[in-house]
Amino acid sequence: MMAGRGGSETDAAGGPARHLPVLLNEVLDHLAPQPGGVYVDGTFGAGGYTRAILEAADCRVIAIDRDPNAIRDGQELVATFAGRLTLVPERFSALDAVAQAAGEALVDGVVLDIGVSSMQIDEGERGFSFRRDGPLDMRMSQDGPSAADLVAKLSDTELANLIYRFGEERHSRAVAKAILAARAEAPIERTLQLADIVSKVVWAKPHEPHPATRTFQALRIAVNDELGELARALAAAERILKPGGRLVVVTFHSLEDRIVKNFLANRSKVASGSRHLPAVAGAAPSFTLLARGAVEPGEEERAGNPRARSAKLRAAARTTAPAHPYGDLGSLLPPLPVLDAHRRR
Repeated sequence: MMAGRGGSETDAAGGPARHLPVLLNEVLDHLAPQPGGVYVDGTFGAGGYTRAILEAADCRVIAIDRDPNAIRDGQELVATFAGRLTLVPERFSALDAVAQAAGEALVDGVVLDIGVSSMQIDEGERGFSFRRDGPLDMRMSQDGPSAADLVAKLSDTELANLIYRFGEERHSRAVAKAILAARAEAPIERTLQLADIVSKVVWAKPHEPHPATRTFQALRIAVNDELGELARALAAAERILKPGGRLVVVTFHSLEDRIVKNFLANRSKVASGSRHLPAVAGAAPSFTLLARGAVEPGEEERAGNPRARSAKLRAAARTTAPAHPYGDLGSLLPPLPVLDAHRRR
């Protein structure tokens, strides 16, 4: 899991970085690392959760991150836990393939910490923050189309739909129109430039999140295909976990949490026939829930780590049933097919 991930910019855009693993004790309680176990940390980041897992038991961790900076900075931890930590540059949606390539057909646990990391936000040149000037980038893997590309190429309708669906911004149409008007005058290539454009049509009271919060969130999610990555990672975890293996996911906003909640609800329920139709055999539950509802940080953690305020943890244990068909994941995601076309271009 990525230590210090803060989820949305609501909590993460200002102030010095505090790379504190969110819900660390709760993650370890639900993951329950065991001696000899093998665990996948799909979002390594600064390595906070990986370190905690390795210190909790004499086990192995296969850690993944698509950010080259995280891979570079994690080499010291690899050396510290020589032979017990494998750090792989990859998207966490491929975690099952990564584990198998590392020689593990099945693993004992998977942990995912979803969203942008505090390190990415606090580095202005990465382009995630609306409080720090930098190129309008937002690419976690540092390749492919950037946020500036989307802002430059999408129509006002496409931008409004993106900002509404991924940012849940009520003023998405006004924001889209303001962006198109501004880009007609000059290219929008800097973070503070975009933040200023949005702030002219979205107002916030002093105690409320920055006016650009939701727009930046939407662009970041779109640039990195974060929701698609999450849905595919959940399916990958279902395939790679051994019976009794545990899946622990920490999310930071409602779009992510809704996907995890619906996935686990679907995978843990017993299929039944309609009272109007003959009973039919359905897929057996592939998970058993470990917690009823979401686990949230206590008041002490919220006070000590503002980035924990919106965090939610959901956990489940793998059953002996086969993994469900992959094709049913589409229902978990808000549709926005225009992004696929722009990624192909």
